[in-house]
Amino acid sequence: MRSLGMENFKKTKIYALTDEALSKGRSNLEVVDQLIQAGITFLQYREKEKTAREMYEQCTAIRKMTRAANVTFVIDDFVDLALAVDADGVHIGQDDLPVQSVRKLIGPDKILGLSTHCLAQLHLAEKSGFVDYIGVGPVFATQTKKNVSAPVGLDFVKYAATQGKLPFVAIGGIKEHNIAEVCGAGAQTMAVVSAIVGAEDIGAKVKSLQSLMNISC
Repeated sequence: MRSLGMENFKKTKIYALTDEALSKGRSNLEVVDQLIQAGITFLQYREKEKTAREMYEQCTAIRKMTRAANVTFVIDDFVDLALAVDADGVHIGQDDLPVQSVRKLIGPDKILGLSTHCLAQLHLAEKSGFVDYIGVGPVFATQTKKNVSAPVGLDFVKYAATQGKLPFVAIGGIKEHNIAEVCGAGAQTMAVVSAIVGAEDIGAKVKSLQSLMNISC
């Protein structure tokens, strides 16, 4: 399952995340349904404001949807929730449990992603031997996440693309007007949040972004 999930990661251009607060009144389930119809193959559930029960109920439904569509499903931060709904993996940040502890909890068959914001964190992720992929960012300033780190810029993306040893997703403030720059820095997979979940037509927005990546990457 881990290898299949990472195959989905490597072939996806758009790494999709949920954010119900930005989804124009649509539920995460509605958004996920539209993302799947648009051909998304890798999805992260990121939700900070709901109760544990609300997140469990949403993720149980999303797990069924993603499994039926062969979409890889990871959950942001909440290791217990990922295990409870049998998600394909978990994505954690620098202030969460250490990667070795998370790997021990989730076992060898689930995906472990880690956000990195500087070269030192990238190198530690590589040396750990526990991480399957990293997030590189925020590339640009972003308002979709509270207490976000300062923008890392394109140089960090270039380093991850040319010197890094782990697959990575560029994230943070990426939209249609700057996606070519991120492609030019070497990113092959990008996380886009507000531009997608806040679009009137999610499917059309995904296709537009993918077309721009096909041209630029």
